[in-house]
Amino acid sequence: MSRSRSSLRRARVAAVVAFLAVLSSACQGQSDDPPGSGPRTALTPSSAPPVLQPGAPGEAGTTADPGTTAEQAGAAHDDIAFMQMMIPHHAQALTMSRLAPRRAASPEVKAMARRILGAQGPEILTMAAWLRDRNLAVPTAEDDPDAYDHGKHGHATMHGMLTAAELRALRRARGAAFDRLYLAGMIRHHEGAIAMADVVAVKGTDVLVAELAGDIVVGQQAEIDRMRVLLADL
Repeated sequence: MSRSRSSLRRARVAAVVAFLAVLSSACQGQSDDPPGSGPRTALTPSSAPPVLQPGAPGEAGTTADPGTTAEQAGAAHDDIAFMQMMIPHHAQALTMSRLAPRRAASPEVKAMARRILGAQGPEILTMAAWLRDRNLAVPTAEDDPDAYDHGKHGHATMHGMLTAAELRALRRARGAAFDRLYLAGMIRHHEGAIAMADVVAVKGTDVLVAELAGDIVVGQQAEIDRMRVLLADL
């Protein structure tokens, strides 16, 4: 009788141990996934997507191992030339546009001048900060724009700038005469900026410069289209 009770006791202990083992395994397998979502699969390095590294202009892109940080290319001379030339180029557009409130006759011309002031002023600050971060010279209002024209070094030149005589004529003009001079001069000015942006888009390597050049092309082309309509209506 005692042997039978001892065997029963051992069987009960074994059953309890087995139950606790099953319960522990079930608790470890719980997750926050909703019911029916299936087992969660960890993204191991071998299963993670590769890192895409864009190539330089005209070059194919490459792939890197998962977890690799893609590096940006450094600035090329054409990036520096673009940023240094575009500051005085933009500055002249601001000078022209500040004349419009008291000289223009057309409300649409005045509105275009405000638009240009609002867009190109902040862009000058962006370009100046980019140059300062690289310990490069930043053009100022007192500097001769020709001092930053890189055309003589075999790179892009400053296109579309008004001459000193053209600026004097614009300052003297009033009413419809001002509107015509302003629109014609600014169309040429914008076309010059787009030509400079097209060059750096091909020869440059800096990501921020490429983004800024792209914004200039899109924004100023839209303004050219609008100014051509205004000029035709005068």
